[in-house]
Amino acid sequence: MHTATTFIELGGIILVLGLLGRLAGRYQQSPIPLYLLGGLAFGHGGLLPLSHSEEFVATGAEIGVILLLLMLGLEYTATDLVTNLKTQYPAGIVDFALNALPGAGMALLLGWGPVAAVVLAGVTWISSSGVIAKVLGDLGRLGNRETPVILSILVLEDLAMAVYLPILTALLAGVGLVAGSITLAVALATAGAVLFVALRYGRLISRFVSHDDPEKLLLVVLGLTLLVAGLAQQLQVSAAVGAFLVGIALSGEAAEGAHTLLSPLRDLFAAVFFVFFGLNTDPASIPPVLLPAAALAVVTMLTKVATGYWAARRAGIGARGRWRAGGALVARGEFSIVIAGLAVTAGIEPELGPLATAYVLLLVILGPLAARWMEPIASRLTRRQVVALPQQAAGEAELPAVVTARTTDR
Repeated sequence: MHTATTFIELGGIILVLGLLGRLAGRYQQSPIPLYLLGGLAFGHGGLLPLSHSEEFVATGAEIGVILLLLMLGLEYTATDLVTNLKTQYPAGIVDFALNALPGAGMALLLGWGPVAAVVLAGVTWISSSGVIAKVLGDLGRLGNRETPVILSILVLEDLAMAVYLPILTALLAGVGLVAGSITLAVALATAGAVLFVALRYGRLISRFVSHDDPEKLLLVVLGLTLLVAGLAQQLQVSAAVGAFLVGIALSGEAAEGAHTLLSPLRDLFAAVFFVFFGLNTDPASIPPVLLPAAALAVVTMLTKVATGYWAARRAGIGARGRWRAGGALVARGEFSIVIAGLAVTAGIEPELGPLATAYVLLLVILGPLAARWMEPIASRLTRRQVVALPQQAAGEAELPAVVTARTTDR
């Protein structure tokens, strides 16, 4: 009977996801906001709370994030990664300054203390690699010129988590300096070792994985990805970072074949991830903290747009691509929830968990919308400013702008 109920719940969830995806596709929008709202309807305090399939959905959600980051890594080689990191590290510094400080300031303003400030700084700093990867794929922008800039910032943030999470864990646990330093050293060594193997032995790994039989290729790639992701998380490094580096290590026919075979699995489990996020949000906990969460969301939405615009401009991307880069970075998601969850488990500020949940829920809904509409809205506002100029001056100023957009954008 328990198994039958589980099948019924899972079947209902997947069927609803398919219908919501069709609805979003009809209006050429990302389905992520609808997936999240569907999760709220099925979650605690929702209209139809689940009773038997939550554990399976939770595991499926984790696999979804891993597959999203694996597929993202398959788009680029290890050499591309290192080159982008070398050229874009200033953008990582700007990203931290513009987006972590508002969170820390809000926590101090609410009187929550320095540890809570470190927690909320992480919540507002880190964009959602999973959401952004899904949105870029939905909008067909993986080949755009600004996409490597976006990915560089995401990778810098994900790698920074290898430093941030051990520090945060030590602060929340109140452990000594020596124990915290050991945890941090292990995390950094693990991330560095995986990156070194990807750079040095990427071709050998691709040769080992590659196979003419799609079934064997799928099993080996999926097994290797889950294994590395699990080992990375066991050693205090994000499983998402491990999966991304596996994708970076694969190249050539192995990468192309894996991309084709894993795309349907990615779409299924990614949808489950977004539903799971909604399942764990009690709608009743949101209204009391909605005002500060909304204020923080507005501020950090603008700072993320500024981060992406600045980074893309520094990389020589045209104006339209700069706005697309800024809009794409708005969404927060999996890392922010993980960070807030650590604080809730440690008993730090009872209101921090609901605030972080409301904040992430707002931006994980607004993020895909910003990615879709930021560039059209900015272009329309820019055109209005040009039209407001005298006709002759506008004609002289408009031609170079059009030429630049055509030659520097995508």
